[in-house]
Amino acid sequence: MLGKFNLIFNAMPFHYIPAGEGWLYLAVVKDLCTKKVAGYAFSSRIDTQLTLAALDMAVRRERPKPGLIFHSDRGIQYAATAFRNRLAAFGIRQSMSRKGDPYDNAVAENFFSCLKCELVHLRRYDSRRVAQADLFAYIEAFYNTMRPHSALGWLSPRAFEQRLRGATAA
Repeated sequence: MLGKFNLIFNAMPFHYIPAGEGWLYLAVVKDLCTKKVAGYAFSSRIDTQLTLAALDMAVRRERPKPGLIFHSDRGIQYAATAFRNRLAAFGIRQSMSRKGDPYDNAVAENFFSCLKCELVHLRRYDSRRVAQADLFAYIEAFYNTMRPHSALGWLSPRAFEQRLRGATAA
């Protein structure tokens, strides 16, 4: 378990993916240590349930220890009572961006910039289902497992995480 490494999760602003039947919304939670997309969720609506689903996936997958910091923008979905209660239930501390500070979400903006350049702008989706399948493959089969990151010494999130695990086992 990597509980000691994932000290901060970063919630990304929603991303809108055009599909033939309307928008598909993507919520993402990223582990700032490994740069891995730890949780994500899709919906045809932007609401607190979308953010809760992404958070729940991240917690299920990463099993962070109490005290983890969850940083997000000041969006209503992250300020909602249901979301704050879920964080508290997991023992997670909430941190929110300062008003008017565009640099607070640089990590999020970088991920979505990569997503757009490497996938979304290269495709046309006839349906939300097709878009969701493509985004799933991008995150799980490419971004988390193969895509190198300069901040990780040009390793993928998975390779960096494996290196961390090996270092703690030694």
